[in-house]
Amino acid sequence: MEQKTITLVQNSFEKVKPIASTAAEIFYSKLFELDPALKPLFPNNEEAMKTQGNKLMSMLGAAVAGLNNLDALIPILKDLGKRHVEYKVEAFHYQTVGEALLGTLEAGLGDDFTTEVKEAWVSVYTTMSNVMIEAAYEKV
Repeated sequence: MEQKTITLVQNSFEKVKPIASTAAEIFYSKLFELDPALKPLFPNNEEAMKTQGNKLMSMLGAAVAGLNNLDALIPILKDLGKRHVEYKVEAFHYQTVGEALLGTLEAGLGDDFTTEVKEAWVSVYTTMSNVMIEAAYEKV
């Protein structure tokens, strides 16, 4: 992964951190709008969803920070992918999650969500989700 891509993702995520709870709300709103069938996979009360949103933003933050050391990040992503199978996440859900993530970043970053930033996020998310999917669903 190119350093420029990593820098774009890390710098843009720094701008999202101050609005993390709002970003999480936007994310789940977009996710359930894109695929209402995903809603039952998540808690059905507001407080539990806030906790879920905090987990999402913490994990995303850790993954973004870990882009500088992919050798350490990849085993974490593999483990995360395997755990998501237990939550009834299927491989095709990652596409929807990626769309919701990009929509969230666009809403949260506004004019700072340039084409270059979007392409960087697509590259990073595709890499991370592929690692998770491969670890979770593909027989070795």
